[in-house]
Amino acid sequence: MINLQFFPSRRIAFYMARLFLVRSFAVLAALIVVLQMLDLLGESGKILAHPGNTDAELWRYVSLRMPQLIARFLPFSVLLGTLITLATLNQNSEIVSMKAAGISAHQIIAPLIVASLGVAALSFAFNERVVTRATDTLNAWEAVDYGPVPKDSGVRPNVWVRWSDDLVFAQQVKGAGEGTQLIGVTIYDRTGETLQRIVKAKLGRRQNRQWLLTGLDIFDVATGSQTEMPAMAWGKGLDPLQFTLAKVSADEEDFGTLRNSIRELKLTGRDTAELESGFWHKLSGPLSAVLMPLLAAIAAFGLARSGQLFLRAVIGMGLGFAYFVADNFALAMGNLGAYPPLVAAWAPFLLFLLLGEAVLIRTEE
Repeated sequence: MINLQFFPSRRIAFYMARLFLVRSFAVLAALIVVLQMLDLLGESGKILAHPGNTDAELWRYVSLRMPQLIARFLPFSVLLGTLITLATLNQNSEIVSMKAAGISAHQIIAPLIVASLGVAALSFAFNERVVTRATDTLNAWEAVDYGPVPKDSGVRPNVWVRWSDDLVFAQQVKGAGEGTQLIGVTIYDRTGETLQRIVKAKLGRRQNRQWLLTGLDIFDVATGSQTEMPAMAWGKGLDPLQFTLAKVSADEEDFGTLRNSIRELKLTGRDTAELESGFWHKLSGPLSAVLMPLLAAIAAFGLARSGQLFLRAVIGMGLGFAYFVADNFALAMGNLGAYPPLVAAWAPFLLFLLLGEAVLIRTEE
């Protein structure tokens, strides 16, 4: 008789969840130790090359790099932990005993799915509280070749902005809002893709909801003439946020901050497809841990003595790694604007969720 309860046996559910979690985190610990050592070997020369850096800076690098490695390889660890757990249970005929007791394939996998939901929630919280801050700090440290990071002076150097067909470059951007100042401005005035003139200004500041450029040098491409002007009003409708929010990274901002940044960038007319893909991937990325028991379930079923246990484990591993390839590809397409952000973040997850469920239903038959 088939037991229709979600967890037919609480003891079996806790037993399988414990096996799954212990093996997954053991695999994660082993992976992180090896990968951190290899990564440190590659970066230690650059870190110690800066005058004054010692072993303390090496440990600082480890503390900043390790959260990134944990976030990246946690889903891999869940996949391998699931395969080890299910292959061991199959090898010891425990799966056969469960099925003989009337427990279905879905009920066997259910404790692992529930445990992986906890892992996904833990992963999301870890990414929000630890990984984003570590990434921001590490990127700033790498930008100065592992030397002392200067304090933020509020000055943003070398900012590029696209406004309509024109390209605008500012050597320095100071201030914020209506107090924003542009120093060393170069405007590439274009019609379509054709350059009409190059306007250079020493200073640009806000005045009457537009920009007042002073110290101008204007070069007309068609005539080859060059004109100097003391001042000119320009850029009505060009919001200062387009300069002050020129550099936003989805990896360096938490969920709420990134949502606000995307909203502000949209108000300025900026393209936010890449940031929106990263925004939604902050949810779909941790949830990939839930897929791993489903994709690796093929290793649990089938008789171990048939000699196909290893082949089934390889197939489960292949399905898991195929998901990671598809996920990275879709995210790259989303960053390029080829896929809509929602599709880039969620399509691989939904596709492999259906694929894993199809394999499990086929196993039931």
